[in-house]
Amino acid sequence: MKKKKQQAAEVQTPETEEKKMTIYEYEQKYSKPMNARGAKFLVRFLAAIIGIFLFICLFFVTMKVYDMNEYAGYAVGAVAVLIFIFFYIVPLVRIMRLGHFVTNVNAYNARSAQKHNRKVRRDVAEKIIDFTAKVEGVGWYDSEVVGRLAIAVNTNDEENIKSTLTELYKGCVKKSAKRLIAKSSLKSAAYSAISQAAKVDTILVIVVNLQLIKDIVFLYGFRPSDARLVKIFARVLQNSLIAYGLGGVSVGNSVVKTMGDAVKGIPLLGSAISAIVDSSIQGLVNGTLTTVIGYQTIRYLNEEYRLQDILDGVDVSETPVELEEACSELETQLKKKKKLAEAS
Repeated sequence: MKKKKQQAAEVQTPETEEKKMTIYEYEQKYSKPMNARGAKFLVRFLAAIIGIFLFICLFFVTMKVYDMNEYAGYAVGAVAVLIFIFFYIVPLVRIMRLGHFVTNVNAYNARSAQKHNRKVRRDVAEKIIDFTAKVEGVGWYDSEVVGRLAIAVNTNDEENIKSTLTELYKGCVKKSAKRLIAKSSLKSAAYSAISQAAKVDTILVIVVNLQLIKDIVFLYGFRPSDARLVKIFARVLQNSLIAYGLGGVSVGNSVVKTMGDAVKGIPLLGSAISAIVDSSIQGLVNGTLTTVIGYQTIRYLNEEYRLQDILDGVDVSETPVELEEACSELETQLKKKKKLAEAS
């Protein structure tokens, strides 16, 4: 009997419990050196380049129509302005205004990142609850799960907010995102196949790609970090260049080779893109690359949601052992410097 009690006590001792990850372990495993200001600048720079490219294409289309008929040119010019505002400026502003999780952290900013991420999680939950209550017929979210999310928010239950959001993302949100991607890819392919004009194709690709990114981040309730947005906007620019006519066999094949992880996560897509580019079917090229944009976006969102969840459980406080080791190391270094100074 005594032996059994002793074994039970040993099972319950803190030493046998799973050790909590420290911020140093998190930093070593998940964080990468990154210039936050540089990433923010690159996001704005790429967004500006895409905007300039779209404006040039709209301008040339307008001038072509104007050369044929002056009044039709004015009408097309007015439509071009509306397209630029509502299909470029508005989606871009909506994307940039959404919050994002901070996951690339170190020991110095871990606490502030955890606090920031908790606020973002709550904002996301409130947006999903509000959208479900006010908008009918969209079918993005499971109303029963959203109801449980509302209870968690009202009771300030952080753990339930996290677990319910995770349930949404793994279930109905994932399905809704795939439907958005399929719909946008079909649009991109169909419109490009009909237009058969490089500048019009470029306009369509930029508009459809940005709308898709905007819809996906609105569905998830948060956007990717600036570093991830740089990669997504670079892909949009790349797609628009291909649509403009730089997507011949040689350029297309190089694009396929550089798609990397965005293609690896999509079954059979790599071989499909190769076949499409080689056969020079422009509509299918644009549609397939729009699919890549969509899957790249949801992959980044899922990765950053997973990392913020891991970070939330990381121990960012200094343990007595760590502090003692740090002081001991400092003492050792000072002694070494003292000896070197005396020797010289």
